[in-house]
Amino acid sequence: MNTRKITYTALGAAVICVLAPLAVPVGQVPISMATFAVMLMAALLGKSMGTAAALVYMLLGAAGLPVFASYKAGISVLLGPTGGYVIGYLFLAWCTGFGSEKGKWQLVAGMIGGTAILYLFGTVWFVLVTGMDVMGALAVCVIPFLIGDALKMAAVFALQNALFRIRHMVRADSRG
Repeated sequence: MNTRKITYTALGAAVICVLAPLAVPVGQVPISMATFAVMLMAALLGKSMGTAAALVYMLLGAAGLPVFASYKAGISVLLGPTGGYVIGYLFLAWCTGFGSEKGKWQLVAGMIGGTAILYLFGTVWFVLVTGMDVMGALAVCVIPFLIGDALKMAAVFALQNALFRIRHMVRADSRG
């Protein structure tokens, strides 16, 4: 990685660290801004830097910085019932970033596919840690989040397009 990519990755991780702790506790799995932050950074940075930003976020939280949902921190979060979702952010970032590198509608497909993998990984982890049956876990971990995650995807789509248009206008202006 060159200096520019390292800087963008660090900024992406910082944005995730600021937004991800914002959460509404609703049972064992909170509604947080983490999925939005991960998708937005991956949509803007692409698969490599977006995934690296999500990894830095995850490592900072594991090291003890309170960046996980509801300002939680530590390896215990990764090993707990919601740890599979935190690890699943890596898959979400990669799929979203991959889609964003291909085009607008591929971004949407990437976010949907990444979210499906996130749900799968996180729910399997949740079942293994809690011993809850799969249908119960889906009722707790997936179904309540579908509409909110769809709204987050729509916001990321709109923001990514708006930010890219602004970037192109700034570049055009700077060229004279």
